[in-house]
Amino acid sequence: MSWQDEIDEIKRREALAEQMGGEERIQRQHDNGRLTVRERIDKLVDKDSFNEIGALAGKAEYDAEGNLENFTPSNFVLGTAEINCRRVVLGGDDFTVRGGAADAKVGDKSGYGEQYALEMRLPLVRLVDGSGGSVKTLEMVGHSYVPALKGFEKTMQLMGVVPVVCACMGSVAGLGAVRVTISHFSLMIKETSQLFVAGPPVVERGFGKPVEKNELGGAQIHANLSGAVDNEVDSEEEAFETIKRFLSYLPQNVWQAPPRIESDDPVDRRDESLLSVIPRDRRQMYEIRDIIHPIVDKESFFEINPGYGNSLVVGLARLNGYAVGIMANDTCYEGGAVNATASEKMMRFVDLCDTFHLPTVNLVDNPGFLIGIKAEEEGTVRLGSRALMAVYQSTIPWVSFLIRRCYGVAGGGHGRDGLNLRYAWPSADWGSLPIEGGVQAAYRRDIEAAENPDERRRELEGMLEQYRSPLRTAEAFGIERVIDPRDTRPILCDWVNLANEIIPTQLGPKSRTPRP
Repeated sequence: MSWQDEIDEIKRREALAEQMGGEERIQRQHDNGRLTVRERIDKLVDKDSFNEIGALAGKAEYDAEGNLENFTPSNFVLGTAEINCRRVVLGGDDFTVRGGAADAKVGDKSGYGEQYALEMRLPLVRLVDGSGGSVKTLEMVGHSYVPALKGFEKTMQLMGVVPVVCACMGSVAGLGAVRVTISHFSLMIKETSQLFVAGPPVVERGFGKPVEKNELGGAQIHANLSGAVDNEVDSEEEAFETIKRFLSYLPQNVWQAPPRIESDDPVDRRDESLLSVIPRDRRQMYEIRDIIHPIVDKESFFEINPGYGNSLVVGLARLNGYAVGIMANDTCYEGGAVNATASEKMMRFVDLCDTFHLPTVNLVDNPGFLIGIKAEEEGTVRLGSRALMAVYQSTIPWVSFLIRRCYGVAGGGHGRDGLNLRYAWPSADWGSLPIEGGVQAAYRRDIEAAENPDERRRELEGMLEQYRSPLRTAEAFGIERVIDPRDTRPILCDWVNLANEIIPTQLGPKSRTPRP
């Protein structure tokens, strides 16, 4: 007696599932410039490593004799796989079946994937290409339902224990859009992916005005204006490479230290360009990435959210092969001042590094929180307070290099309580307010009473200028070390070795989950 007939039936049904929504709908997906979910999985994961879960889930039709006549697979494909030889849980919407709508799924495959990632402590990758609900479901089931976020607590719990990566792969609305944003890293594809609370037909019906889908929720909006996603890429292939690269910096879960790779970049490399990268004119801008790239391992800087909160640059990098977080002010935008969007960006990034035990390097040229009417209207002070709380709540090894300005309350967020490990460049400049603006406020009566107010203001500025030198602060032990900028990389590589001796004592989840 053999079970071969049953095995053959399993194979037949698996083959039917691989046909997804049929040739016509697959072709329509390709015509729209998008791959199918199974093609995406093949391109993302290591060859032959995908082990599908729930392949036989779907809607079946049988004849009078009980023979299978028709089979429509579930519109969610789930399984485990390896990405660069590391195991992950991977799930993707199948847009060729009911547009990937969440309420058209068969069983809770998505929720099962989250449970699998949570209990097996594996990173979760979601390829989102569907919506939340569809009114077609009303006709099919014969009744409506009260909305509920079943399993949402598990979704939040995941954020505190394993890396969660979400890619918006098509026109994603409702619950799908929410899933994209509840992640440690998210991305969209230019032109071919869109993200909205509700799509163009619903918006047109509600507001009486037609809107094109990229105008409503294209990558250019959410990666640069709203900050709903982190990065935008040019193609699906670039999306897969970006996901791989992001995961390469992170551990499998919070109980593991971030992975280290071999590096042939000398730890004692001293880049001559650092000696002159900061202009002597304090009003002159410079390119902060010209400082980041020379101090980290070559070609290791992976920038996150480059189009949003532009006055702050954040990303992952390596020092002597160890993964670290990098945060730096960018004087090319708002003079490097921390505005509302930069505050939000800082908070999320510090939470990421703290959750996954990534030692963090802060390159400080911070003139303070952005001032002015627009800054007040955007709630800079509240969002800035949240960012400062994220810094002071973190427990990761942290080091700051004060490369130029460090002013006000925002400047006070360059480090935190405890061992505030700081190094200053000779170009460093700090205080409660810059002399240029502070003199006008502090000596207002003196200046206004002078025969020549402008001349008196310049005299006062010249008098105070002598106290500005970081060497004066070092004499009072207000700064621990003033260094040659070319020594920055050797100092960092020595620090990262010490930091990674501390990290094993800090492994495990934090008392709170990251803020999405």
